[in-house]
Amino acid sequence: MTVDSPSTPPFRDPHLPFAKRIDDLLARLTLDEKISFLHQFTPAVERLGIAAWRTGQEALHGVAWMGPATVFPQAVGLGATWNPELVRRIGEAVSKEARAMRARDDRVGLNVWSPTVNLLRHPLWGRNEEGYAEDPKLTSAIATAYTHGLRGDHPRYWRTAPVLKHWLAHNNETDRATSSASVRPRVLHEYDLRAFRDTVEAGAVAGVMPAYNLVNGRPNHVSPYLREHLRTWTDEELLVCSDAGAPSNLVDAEHYFDTHEEATAAALLAGVDSFTDHGTDSAPITARVRGAVARGLVSEADIDSAVRRQLSVRFRLGEFDPHYDPHAGTGEFDTPAHRALAREAAEQAIVLLKNDDDLLPLAPDARIAVVGLLADECKLDWYSGSLLHRSTPLEGLYERFGAERVRFAEGVDRVRLRTAAGAFLSVPAADAPDRARGAEGALDPALLSGRTDLPPLTTDATGTEFALADWGEGVLTLRAPDGRYLSVADDGYLRASADQPGGWVVQETFRLEPHRGGHLLLHLGTGRHVRVAADGVKVADTGDVFEVVTVERGEAAVARAAAGADVVLVVAGNDPHINGRETEDRTTLRLPEHQRRLLAAARAANPRTALVLVSAYPYAVDATRLPAVLWTAHGGQAAGTALARVLAGDVSPAGRLPQTWYASDADLPDLLDYDVIGSRQTYLYFDGTPLFPFGHGLSYASFGYAGVAARVEADSVLVSCTVTNTGDRTADEVVQLYGRAVDPSVARPRRELLDHRRITLDPGETAAVSFEVPLTALEFWDVRQGGWRLERGPYELLLGASSEDVRLRTTVRLDGPPPAPRRVLERGLPAAGFDEQSGAAIVDRTKTAGDAVTPAHDGTAELVYRDCDFGAGVSEVTAHLAGEGTLDLALDGGPVLASLTLDTPTAGPYAYTTVTAGLVAEGVHDVRLALRGPLRLAHVGFSG
Repeated sequence: MTVDSPSTPPFRDPHLPFAKRIDDLLARLTLDEKISFLHQFTPAVERLGIAAWRTGQEALHGVAWMGPATVFPQAVGLGATWNPELVRRIGEAVSKEARAMRARDDRVGLNVWSPTVNLLRHPLWGRNEEGYAEDPKLTSAIATAYTHGLRGDHPRYWRTAPVLKHWLAHNNETDRATSSASVRPRVLHEYDLRAFRDTVEAGAVAGVMPAYNLVNGRPNHVSPYLREHLRTWTDEELLVCSDAGAPSNLVDAEHYFDTHEEATAAALLAGVDSFTDHGTDSAPITARVRGAVARGLVSEADIDSAVRRQLSVRFRLGEFDPHYDPHAGTGEFDTPAHRALAREAAEQAIVLLKNDDDLLPLAPDARIAVVGLLADECKLDWYSGSLLHRSTPLEGLYERFGAERVRFAEGVDRVRLRTAAGAFLSVPAADAPDRARGAEGALDPALLSGRTDLPPLTTDATGTEFALADWGEGVLTLRAPDGRYLSVADDGYLRASADQPGGWVVQETFRLEPHRGGHLLLHLGTGRHVRVAADGVKVADTGDVFEVVTVERGEAAVARAAAGADVVLVVAGNDPHINGRETEDRTTLRLPEHQRRLLAAARAANPRTALVLVSAYPYAVDATRLPAVLWTAHGGQAAGTALARVLAGDVSPAGRLPQTWYASDADLPDLLDYDVIGSRQTYLYFDGTPLFPFGHGLSYASFGYAGVAARVEADSVLVSCTVTNTGDRTADEVVQLYGRAVDPSVARPRRELLDHRRITLDPGETAAVSFEVPLTALEFWDVRQGGWRLERGPYELLLGASSEDVRLRTTVRLDGPPPAPRRVLERGLPAAGFDEQSGAAIVDRTKTAGDAVTPAHDGTAELVYRDCDFGAGVSEVTAHLAGEGTLDLALDGGPVLASLTLDTPTAGPYAYTTVTAGLVAEGVHDVRLALRGPLRLAHVGFSG
């Protein structure tokens, strides 16, 4: 590469502020060069000596997709540790490994797309594994810790540059590119924005990624909230990176814009700085930007703003100052410290949910039966790296207790598949090396294809005995005796070739479909059926009928192993690539039927049966007849060792649930209902009895709480207590502080996490624990005034071991501005500023800004606005409406006083017109509005 001149240009001067250097570099770039910077894969500018660069390196719980790396517990497991300091150290280790890996493979990026701060509002969300908690305070505490670890401590140069995912209100995979989350102002400010805001304000965030979905009818990639909220929270330049393919979705899937030039321009103006689209091919995006410039939709100044934000990240990462970058020589990779940290994290993530009769910890001489589909598995998810080390529950128990004391039964059904001709499917012998999926690394692992170096299945007289596991809803895997799963490669042949189910489109799952006295075998990845051909077994449009010959049911093996044991451990849960993952939500909280059968068999054979759940999300299980239940997320490379140490009592469990475990599907709202207040979601509002509450987790020790004190200062409340380990072993306790408004004027949380502390205490040791809670943490978003308000009155402060296990409580009285009625003569009623609603959806008032309200399903909707002050009186009401239909207005539950009707449809959903009617009202009243028909309401005004 060459440079413009032999003299050092200002952008290369490490002594100048970054802002001045960026100004200089921007001035040297041509418009075409700057446009090229807008794609994820930014090309080199050789004449200036600027290297190629890309946004995006997945690093959710370790460096992902780029081959072997240290694998830590899933994000939801990190949330279960309730330990920000631990998570900060994990972020530090991950960022050091990213640097070390980049030194030998420049495909590894330093702009890391992690963490995910979407709140775990609904436990059926397929990506539950990626978030930290259902609570914004806990989520932001863990996310802030992780980003600080990823960033590093140097005041000028960052080790990696974290990007938060996924902005905003994103908790459904079902129709995720076209569905709209209806998020009322209180939910927006008090819930969905809060985790992002607190994490960004903590100062270690380089940017955010908008989500695929729409919020209030407007795609997140053109959200005005990026300008109105995100960019006001910090003085740092924040890089907004689109999600993959989302820019094209604005036209192709969402049909929000007519042309890609308009869509790209709108996203750029909204604040998207880097477009992730069409893989490594930047040509479509750059052509769209040039077209937008030619049409006058964006200016060079708009492009400069986006490029400036990218350059800001690159300068902070030390790209332009290699001799000054303190992280340039980082080589820490798979170190003993990182391995120990992975084990520590896995241990701290384990949650003891139930332990009757002190079944746990296990006695040193216990005879143990470990059974279940997850008993000898160390599962990875879509955002994992490849394993350098591996520890399954079975291996951990062998290591800790000795193989002679441990019996094992996987519980798979062992089957042969017989054709109508009487032959059996058979796996031919092959001499080919083992190869783990993704071990070589890939910029886009979705493009990895299955193996074709192994021979396809054939048929013969005896066939192969397959291990059949049903993962729920009839989705099953078939594994050959050598441990390889049946899979279909691009050539359509069926082979025993995969080390595990996986991939963007899983090619290792099947469904048996009853047909003519037998079964068709449907391959789910291709949607085609399995058929025997002369050159091997393949998938085809029409399939053969197979008889499933069961050699042994899984229950029989489980019962044999359980019968002679002192304790049975049933290890159940999910495969992170099947029935609940990115692109696929779960349909139920229930444990899959196959695993329920195994649990029942174990319990029938031996009542001393404990359930160990290894899963990315909660389950609704019948725990009444189980003496002990544990849960851990998929714990990474040290999962088995960690589990065995907890079961043995070497470590006392102290993980806590980061989300509510509901007792049944009947407790859940609709997946697409984002109104956590109105539909009483999460521990904040749920009125029912959970299976296990938010914050729950038991210990092998016991703890006493005493001496609660609270004092109100000018801007905060100081809360303190003492905690004593009253048990006989060293253990951690997670002290949780909640608060609630005793007599609120609007619906407020039943209780809300204000702070927490994870502490370690020896037997008999007492620790003083104190919290300083800013008064802002007790505010709510007052829709009547359009801002935050601290309501005067009593607030109860609750200290304890979970959201329901309260040990101490005290009350403080806080002062604040008195509640004021809505000044409707001055402000009118913004449609989305309701106090209560039924059947309504919030939609976009225009494509760039503002909200409107419409019936959710083209039917009727009701809106309630409390305490509207009409002063001395009004005589007229006006409404800004679009579409067609009728708006009825009533006061205080009385009769309809005014009806405003659009008989003729307006020109479109954004073509608002003003409709007026007479209305006589004075004083303070509740206003009730009823919308009938496909009507959009933006605002109601009053005059007199």
